[in-house]
Formats: sequence, structure tokens, C-alpha cells
Amino acid sequence: MKKLLPIIILVLILLFYFFAKNQKQVSPVSPVSPTPVATLPAATTSAVLGQQTKSSNCLIVDAMQDKDCTPGAVFPNVTKDDVCVSGYSSRVRNVSESEKEMVFAEYSISSRPKGAYEVDHLISLELGGSNDIANLWPEAADPRPGFHEKDKVENYLHAQVCMGAISLQQAQNEIANDWLDVYKSISQ
Repeated sequence: MKKLLPIIILVLILLFYFFAKNQKQVSPVSPVSPTPVATLPAATTSAVLGQQTKSSNCLIVDAMQDKDCTPGAVFPNVTKDDVCVSGYSSRVRNVSESEKEMVFAEYSISSRPKGAYEVDHLISLELGGSNDIANLWPEAADPRPGFHEKDKVENYLHAQVCMGAISLQQAQNEIANDWLDVYKSISQ
């Protein structure tokens, strides 16, 4: 039992940190009145959007975010009409340098040459994604596909939403669950 005591204490500290960290709320600047995070219905989702279940030792695998660390989060009151107005993304963008540093720490990235990474909104702002840390991840430029290619996916899905070809919710689910699959389909 004495050997287990340090492990039990460490687990309790980590649980306290996890629950304390997830109690914070980010108040974005927005023309709509968003609440912090919404959970999207599970259509074909493999992660619960808005529920970050891990905040350390996160891994990027095959250019995809760790879904436990970055499941995606949205402003729940945002509509197609909001995101399809020019300038919407710049009005709601609100990620501090300290929050960006937290994102890199979650993914254990300490060395980052200029231009090698960007702190990316998994569900882009132009698709109603929020500034919550559950929606942020360090996306690499290389190897490709990287953040330049994901930008193409964001623009494509935004155009599809604004044309009425797909719903905003469908676009959010597609980009959160497998943006690479969308990229492959539009690159053929």
C-alpha cells in the first residue's frame, strides 16, 4: 500500500487539474451571443465534439489531431447566415498567445521553427468553430498534407455551406472527424 500512495496522490492531482482546467470558460467576441461549447449530434462522429478528455501527451498521427485532446468545439448559436457574412471570422477570432502555448504544451511540442506550425482551429471559425482549447491544435506545414491543404478544405466547406449544398452542422462534422478525407475528395 505504501508503494501505491505516491501513484494515488499523482492520480488525484491529475484529476483535480483536469476538472479545474475544464471549468474555465472562454468568452469570445462575437456578433452573435455564443455560449462556450456545444456538443454536435453523433451522425458519423467518433469523438464527442466539445468534450476534451485529455490535455497532455497528445499526438498528431497522419496529419490528424488527437481527437481526445482536440475533438472540436463550436459556437452553438452561430448560423449559416452568420458565417457567410464577410469578416465574420476576424470578428470572432480570440486566441491569446498563452492559450497557443498551452496548445503546444498539450502536444509536447517545444521546438518549433518559424512557419513550421500554426495553432489551428480544427473546426474553422468560418464554419462556426469556437476559440475554445478543445478546438485548437498545432498543425504542421510539413509533411503534406498540412495546414495549407487544410485551409483549402475550410474554404471548400465554407463555400458549400454558403451555397446551400450542405448544412453548417454537416460541414462541422466533416472537418472535425476527417478533414483529410475531404481534402482527398476535392483534390482528385
